[in-house]
This record gives sequence, structure tokens and C-alpha cells, in this order.
Amino acid sequence: MSLRRPFRQHTKWWADERHLEIAGKTVLITGGAGFIGSTLSELLLRLGSSVVAYDNLDDFYDGKEENVEGLLSSTHFKLVRETILNSYALERSMKGVDVVFHLAAQAGVRYCMNHPEKAHETNVTGTLRVLEAARKATVKKVIFASSSSVYGVPVKIPIDESHPLQPTNLYGATKLAGEKYCLAYARTYGIEVVCLRYFSVYGPRGRPDQVISSFASAILEGRPPEIFGDGSQSRDFTFISDVVSATALSAMRDGISGEVFNIGYGKEFTINAVAEMVGRHYGSRDPPHHLKAYSGDFPRTLCSNAKASKGLDWRPQVSFQEGLPKFLDWYSHWTSKNSQAKVLPS
Repeated sequence: MSLRRPFRQHTKWWADERHLEIAGKTVLITGGAGFIGSTLSELLLRLGSSVVAYDNLDDFYDGKEENVEGLLSSTHFKLVRETILNSYALERSMKGVDVVFHLAAQAGVRYCMNHPEKAHETNVTGTLRVLEAARKATVKKVIFASSSSVYGVPVKIPIDESHPLQPTNLYGATKLAGEKYCLAYARTYGIEVVCLRYFSVYGPRGRPDQVISSFASAILEGRPPEIFGDGSQSRDFTFISDVVSATALSAMRDGISGEVFNIGYGKEFTINAVAEMVGRHYGSRDPPHHLKAYSGDFPRTLCSNAKASKGLDWRPQVSFQEGLPKFLDWYSHWTSKNSQAKVLPS
């Protein structure tokens, strides 16, 4: 089995009659070779869908080709190597597609801060072109991957979907703009659109710039983990299998067009605590090195997932205490296999 295959979720939701609603359908996943996209591709193939993974395989981080190499032999899987800025390629690839999962984005809060035009072009203009291509191809439903970053500094905890939308960084602003375009297309053109606000997704295939990956990388290399700020800020970490199950379910439910759902586990951990847990897993007691906090960070996230529980019939299955060691074991194997890791662009 490939070291990049994620751990399966311990849940039976895909075994009941609901999977028949996606079986036999053709879906297109923008960003289909990425962290979340490739995992979603595998799940939908298991559920009987035909999958078009649409991805430009950019060099923001390594491993995307490896993410989907095991799927290329399937007659129900197709990889289209193109950018979402190419309207013609999008329209051509969406012919005969029933559902579009729009996951492609320029990720990374600090990267977007340093490259604001690229963030806007990919996350806002790219989303508009995906929606327009879906309209022209008469795609029935579009699922948009948004982010908890749209909320900004919390004014109430836990954060539910009625929370004020006040993003504090460019990444969050571009995701909110994408949501607004999606909801406007639903009202204007009648396309079924659902927006999912993911909370701190982690797990096998995760990006190397994500906080848990960066801690693991530092400790395995004998360096202290680096924390921006004092480390008291907290995040609601959500395991990849929980995220893709919610994403798939959003395509199977009727009567939810125009809705927005939080997708998060519902428990927060401070960054200091995460660094300690990663160090303990690897047997390291080196204290973290604290750096200056970056602009646009926010103090905490804690997800209220009650709406997704009711509207999608979804509940997270993998706690952070269970998911973290699974990810770290996978990461250790992957780094030993890929010792020449590529440094992210700055």
C-alpha cells in the first residue's frame, strides 16, 4: 500500500443507501491531486463515481503526482492537468459532469500575505471561472471548499454559521469572496451550491507548511519546533477522513442549496499543546522556539458543527488524540521515503 494512502475513517456512513445517490455519477474535483482533493477522489471512486481530477499540479508543495498515481489505472478516473483560470479547459472538462467539488485554491495564510495578487487571481477569479464553466455545462451542483478563516477574530465561542464574517487576512478575504460568488450564482442562475467552512484540516498528504507538519519536520531534523507568537492561540483540528466524508455527503443531500456548513471536530488545542504532543510522540523534550506573531492571525477557533450534524447527517469520528499519532506515524514513513523534501516558496 502506498505510504500516501490516508487512513480510512472508522465509520459506516458510506455503506448505507445514501452512497447510491453518488454511485454512477460523474464528478469533477478542482485541486483533485491535492491533500483533500486526492483523498476525496479515492472515497468517491469507492462509492462508485467516475472522477475527473482537475489540477495544475503546481509546485507550491511536493507529492501531488504521488497522491493520484495509484488511481491512474482506474477506468473511472481521469487526471486533467490544467489551471482553473483556463475557462475553455474547464468548460470542456465539465461536459457530462453531475457535481463539481471546487477545492482548488492558493492556500497558506502567510503565502497569500506575501503574494496577494496570486491569492486573488486563484481564489476569487478562479472560483468565478469555475462557476461560469459549471453554468455553461449545466452542472447540477457545486460544492465549494471554504475556510474558518472567513470568521476572523471570534466574538463568540463556539463559532456557528451565524458568526460575523470579518476575515483578518487575505486568505480569509478571498475565501469569503468565493463564498459570495457561489451564493450569488445559486440565486441568479439556479445552480445548487453548498459552501463548506473547513476548520484546520490535517492528516496524511497534508501540506508541509501546515503547523503539525512543520513541528514534525523540525523535531525529526533535530531542531526545536517554531511557533509564531506565544503559542496560546488555539485551533480546532479536523482529521482528513472526517472532512472528505462531510464533503461527499454534501453532494448527496437534497434541499440544502445556498447553505453554508461548518466542518470541524468541535474541540480546540493550543499551539503550545500541539508542539508538546508532537514532541512527546517522537520522544523529544526540546522546548519550542517562539517567533514574532504574523499579521492576520487570530486567537482561537472552536467549531459548532450542529448545523452539519442536522443538515448533512454528519458527525466527526476521529478525535485529535486519535488522529495525531496516525498522522505522525504516516509522516515519519513518508519523510524517510522522501528524504529530499522540497522547500516551500516564500
